[in-house]
Amino acid sequence: MNNKKEYERDELHKAIWKIANDLRGSVDGWDFKQYVLGFLFYRFISENLTNYINKLEPDDNFDYSKLSDEQAEYGREETLKEKGFYILPSELFCNVRKNAKNDADLNVTLNSIFNNIENSAKGTDSEDDMKGLFDDIDVNSNKLGNTVKERNDKLVKILDSIGELPLGNYQDNTIDVFGDAYEFLMTMYASNAGKSGGEFFTPQEVGELLAKITLMDKKEVNKVYDPCCGSGGLLLKFAKILGKNNVKDGFYGQEVNLTTYNLARINMFLHDINYNKFNIARGDTLTDPKYWDDEPFDAIVSNPPYSIKWEGKSNPLLINDERFAPAGILAPESKADLAFTMHMLSWLSSKGTAAIVEFPGVLYRGGAEGKIRKYLIDNNFVDTVIQLPSDLFFGTSIATCILVLKKNKTDNSVLFVDASKEFVRNTNKNKLSNENIDNILSLLKNRFYVENKAILVPNEEIADNNYNISVNSYLKTVGEEIVIDIVELNKNIQEIVAKQDKVRKELDEIIRELESDYHE
Repeated sequence: MNNKKEYERDELHKAIWKIANDLRGSVDGWDFKQYVLGFLFYRFISENLTNYINKLEPDDNFDYSKLSDEQAEYGREETLKEKGFYILPSELFCNVRKNAKNDADLNVTLNSIFNNIENSAKGTDSEDDMKGLFDDIDVNSNKLGNTVKERNDKLVKILDSIGELPLGNYQDNTIDVFGDAYEFLMTMYASNAGKSGGEFFTPQEVGELLAKITLMDKKEVNKVYDPCCGSGGLLLKFAKILGKNNVKDGFYGQEVNLTTYNLARINMFLHDINYNKFNIARGDTLTDPKYWDDEPFDAIVSNPPYSIKWEGKSNPLLINDERFAPAGILAPESKADLAFTMHMLSWLSSKGTAAIVEFPGVLYRGGAEGKIRKYLIDNNFVDTVIQLPSDLFFGTSIATCILVLKKNKTDNSVLFVDASKEFVRNTNKNKLSNENIDNILSLLKNRFYVENKAILVPNEEIADNNYNISVNSYLKTVGEEIVIDIVELNKNIQEIVAKQDKVRKELDEIIRELESDYHE
């Protein structure tokens, strides 16, 4: 079964890669992603809706896509309540694709359909989930061509290419295939786009590790939260690991970037998470957090942006904000890392776990950051610090860390784990294998000393070390400690000096002979 799944996945990835290469042309790869993802989403919701309606009908030969729009209107209200959107048969992906070559106004047709899909949710509970989802698909963009005909020709190609993707049928678990297609596209473009991709894309394996750290042996969780959710990949790891129905009260995320915020909502739909099971909000988490009424959360995972600027002490309201006030000081205006950390700690439930990707400086820098770490250690919130391998993330080769926070610890110590050697080399990046992930998790579960890999350090000792919580301050990695034999070293130095003297004498002799020959 697994071989079949892997084969189908490989075939899918090849097909997507071909689309990207065939169609890119005048459109830059990173921009072109919006079109590929957008039309993939359009196809998905068309087929998802058709499949849902067909299943409700007792007649096995019933096909929603063949109904007239007038007939379809009768089911609009009922379907909207369940699915959160509605598409008339004439506006389904398959029917638009069928007529695309003969539609001289294809760009107008598509624009109108995208507006209709969004407007179908107006005034309903799903309005916020659907609003603006097609904003990034500009069917009139010069990037598709200079004339309307050129643009429409390109749109026909995109419709055909997405339509031919081998996505199977829904009995064969198509939902996962759509999600996988999306993830592959994100990975492909992130790795090719360097930093612009890496800003909001965390490698799948790192996401899996973060989710598993917060879950450990749990089979369900109430709700999961990511305050910098990017395209939503970290949240969806919980659906993959537990099954979406075992995330009881849903998936919560906030994202400041408009395009990425749209991608996160699209990603939820592509993984068949119903509109009433996810909440993705747009805004700056630090200054405008959206979930005061929904916190606390049992599981928090995040890969916040690295050392971005924020208002900090220049905004007099923030020092009294209940998320930041307990530490008595705000994160520096030039480095918001620990502001995100304090926010997550504040919204973490008393029995929950937060797993946060941090860049190394956060763990040892002084000043305000040192004082915030003092608060975290003195109050026994830091559970574990994990040193990850270098070169795992798109856009940077820096070795990051994972900071694990808890409010219900049973000891007054921090576990330091060196996982810097836990990786396999995968083309031009390092990657965590399943075995690497299991190895790291077993160290966290056991929580005792393992030579060169894990050490449990009392909070008092960390306090004596200026609240430095970098892993290599407490755990010396293999090869780090080199015993120097002074006698042997002196002997080697004497030999080198003797050799240098000999070479120098030989050079002097050669120069003398050359000078002598020259004067003769």
